[in-house]
Amino acid sequence: MSNLTFSLSLLLLSLLQCTTTLAQSPASPPVSPPVLPASPPGPSGPPNITKILEKASQFTVFLRLLGTTQVGNQINSQLNDSSNGMTVFAPSDSAFSSLQAGTLNSLSDQQKSELVQFHVIPTFLSISQFQTVSNPLRTQAGDSGPFKFPLNVTTSGNQVNITTGIVNTTVGGTVYTDNQIAVYQVDKVLLPWSIFGPQPPAQAPAPATPKKKKARAADAPINADTSGAGSAFVDVNVIVLVMSVAIAVCAGFVS
Repeated sequence: MSNLTFSLSLLLLSLLQCTTTLAQSPASPPVSPPVLPASPPGPSGPPNITKILEKASQFTVFLRLLGTTQVGNQINSQLNDSSNGMTVFAPSDSAFSSLQAGTLNSLSDQQKSELVQFHVIPTFLSISQFQTVSNPLRTQAGDSGPFKFPLNVTTSGNQVNITTGIVNTTVGGTVYTDNQIAVYQVDKVLLPWSIFGPQPPAQAPAPATPKKKKARAADAPINADTSGAGSAFVDVNVIVLVMSVAIAVCAGFVS
């Protein structure tokens, strides 16, 4: 019995010591979930002309025109829907400040839209490609014929010269390019001839050709209709005369 009591005492003492040890040991830190490798970034979206110019921070007037005319949205939409790319000549704020006072305010909404579109070419052109393009370049403004929206470029090395017939300028530098859109700074606003140039005098209308009147029967020359009747009248008189003579001769023989 004493051995049993002693064994139970030892067991209780061991349990008490183990419990004390566990209570004093620090708690184990929580196990963190495994860190997964970061997924690669997705493909970047299409370029946005507004964001490009906002980042460049010296095209506030051109940005405002892009917004009010909705041409900026048109450019972004075409970049999404077409593989031809775009080229934009962006006039700096100093270019607009060199215009005569009131120039922009004097334009109608349609003219403002045409002015902005005149700075946009519906194909991507790198600096080197300007050496091989055909003049005049066709812009988003439309007809590139004389007195309309002609835009001509020439190159000298890496320098690109631009003329509209109203202004001459050069490409001042590349703002952005990514093979979808190229944005080049120009130090003058490209003024199209259709809006700012003298127009040719209007041609006088051709004189109307008088219509020929159809001849009516009543208007026909009298001689044409009576010549035959006159000759017939003469023939009858001759016949009457001959007959009278013949009767007189016969009467003479009878008597």
